Amino acid sequence: MQIETLVNFLHQLLDLSGSIIKPYFNQSKLEVETKEDATPVTLADREAEQAIRELIHKHFPEHGIIGEEFGNTNEDAEFVWVLDPIDGTKSFITGVPLFGTLICLLKNGQPILGAIDQPILNQRIIGDGSTTTLDGKPVRMREGVRLKDTVLLTTDPLEPMRRWNASGWNTLTSSVNLYRTWGDCYGYLLLATGRADIMVDPVVARWDFLPLIPIIRGAKGIITDWEGNDPVQGNSIVAAPPDIHMEVLRILNP
Repeated sequence: MQIETLVNFLHQLLDLSGSIIKPYFNQSKLEVETKEDATPVTLADREAEQAIRELIHKHFPEHGIIGEEFGNTNEDAEFVWVLDPIDGTKSFITGVPLFGTLICLLKNGQPILGAIDQPILNQRIIGDGSTTTLDGKPVRMREGVRLKDTVLLTTDPLEPMRRWNASGWNTLTSSVNLYRTWGDCYGYLLLATGRADIMVDPVVARWDFLPLIPIIRGAKGIITDWEGNDPVQGNSIVAAPPDIHMEVLRILNP
């Protein structure tokens, strides 16, 4: 199957998701439920994922789907779509545009396409592992950076200390120029476009991190789990330019 065909279809999925999500954004009476894992979900999450699933089934019925809201279908297929209709639901609920739609396409278990779509800001980043584009224009991470000059991002500032080594995390935050919680998927968009340098998330689900892998790699960055392993099999993320990625890992794992 031609990659251009899949990229064009990916755009269709993102357009569809954005058209459903936009009307719900910043509503004063947005209904929010709490799932069994204690995370929030809205009608926008569910409607967007359901619509994406239906479009995939219509055009590629042989493809599998892994989704946050409605589980997995044909997970062992050659091509599998990984869906997170609203990554950053807490940001979405509070009217903060750090959320986005995350979609990944796996081929034989490996991510070959990844996308972050921010429908409120009209920003869309797509990576194929070799190149990454923001609204159709090539982007890449900052080059030649030194740790003391970097911008470090994470989604939840307390999770790194709860999940991993608190002293390593404290050392890292004190070693950079700027540390902020511009998190959720939008933080990775900032990373891939050179507006931030390090993004660390200590615990993530498949639909949270698989779409990021082709984006970061296409932007000439390195993405691993917290211990430097292949992120495809992990549940944490450390992403940074090649100049400093190993240094970041050494600090996080003293």
